[in-house]
Amino acid sequence: MTAPDPASETDTTQAPQGPAVMSVEEARELVFARVRRLEAERVPILEALGRVLAEDLTSDTDVAPFDNSAMDGYAVHAEDTVGATPDAPVSLEVVRHIAAGDFWEGTLERGQAARIMTGAPVPVGADAVVMVEFTSPTLVDVGRQVSVMRDAPVGQHIRKRGEEVHAGDVVLAAGEVMTSAAVGLAGSTGHATVPVYRRPRVAIISTGSELVEIDQTPGPGKIRNSNSYSLAAQVIAAGGIPVRFGIVPDDEEATRQAFEEAAEGSDFIVTSGGVSVGDFDYVKPVLEEIGELAFCKVAMRPGNPQTLGSIHGTPFFGLPGNPTSTYVGFEIFVRPALRMMQGYSALERPHTRATLAHDVKKKQDRRYFLRARLERDPSGEFSVALSGSQSSALLTAAHKGNCFMVLPGGEGFFAKGTEVDCIRLDIEEGTPL
Repeated sequence: MTAPDPASETDTTQAPQGPAVMSVEEARELVFARVRRLEAERVPILEALGRVLAEDLTSDTDVAPFDNSAMDGYAVHAEDTVGATPDAPVSLEVVRHIAAGDFWEGTLERGQAARIMTGAPVPVGADAVVMVEFTSPTLVDVGRQVSVMRDAPVGQHIRKRGEEVHAGDVVLAAGEVMTSAAVGLAGSTGHATVPVYRRPRVAIISTGSELVEIDQTPGPGKIRNSNSYSLAAQVIAAGGIPVRFGIVPDDEEATRQAFEEAAEGSDFIVTSGGVSVGDFDYVKPVLEEIGELAFCKVAMRPGNPQTLGSIHGTPFFGLPGNPTSTYVGFEIFVRPALRMMQGYSALERPHTRATLAHDVKKKQDRRYFLRARLERDPSGEFSVALSGSQSSALLTAAHKGNCFMVLPGGEGFFAKGTEVDCIRLDIEEGTPL
């Protein structure tokens, strides 16, 4: 089977020309150099889920705060149960019933037992808990005898005070990501709010006089402004807060006004469209006029026109207008930058090596990021195939795929069975494979 040649699919981006064309690695380094980690903010504990801690969290108490039972059963003196079996049980007097949340100030004497529930404080004198399953009868009122049918070693089924954490210990360190377990740990150690790095506000600007809103029926020569929504979704998935601007027509003054407004109220600006060299592409000239332009082309496909710069200190990244070019460019350049701003140390999606399920042809001049689907066979080996048309105007292959098949520049043909690199879009950064 030979897949369609991705180089033959529709792509309106121009071939790289001249020294201004950056490698992907060079471009990413320039992007990272223009972003900074944002300041910290204190948020309610549930709002911290998935975010990065800005300070160490210490415990205000021991965890567990007291010796407590790990099982429903009977608190006993371990020595009283030595040699107990079903055929030769030990009989103990039940002197107390202790529920979770109760506290008995008395002392358990030799020959006595206290009925105890999971999580209840172990009484003074007791040094073991016998599970209720190894007693007979299993439920006994205070003042009656219970038969213990198995010996209980010292410490059995008792969770000791400070077993997990002591007061003053660091329970979560700055730089850690707040998982659901971390939320529980922070809650158990007295933190109703926690300090995390702020989420970036990302201005999203779609340019083009051909655009109409998605709830409108496009007339002749018009298309829906889907990029604004797909970019907003990608910003949310990266942890940011999208700020969608209205459609900006192909007009120099309108472009200037939108960029100035975005720079005032956001931490990062992302645009789609208007980054090529057409008569009505105003992104680069306006950026050069009111800000700074770092580069405008990257040796990649889809999306050779990629524009990096800043406006009044706010990082700016201009993406091509074709939906897939926008999608790929965001994933490769913008997503890791937004994660860096939020304090994440893991910026790279996991990579998997896989063998091609079919031949693939490409142009030799640049690196390709093809939308593909990675599959694992019963033997544990990975194979990868294109997930649909590689046209930069179509998103179906991105939707059906789960990775970018990365084919390096300098080569034009990759035979079935060739091992290639795949960027896993279905797995979060920092996840071990």
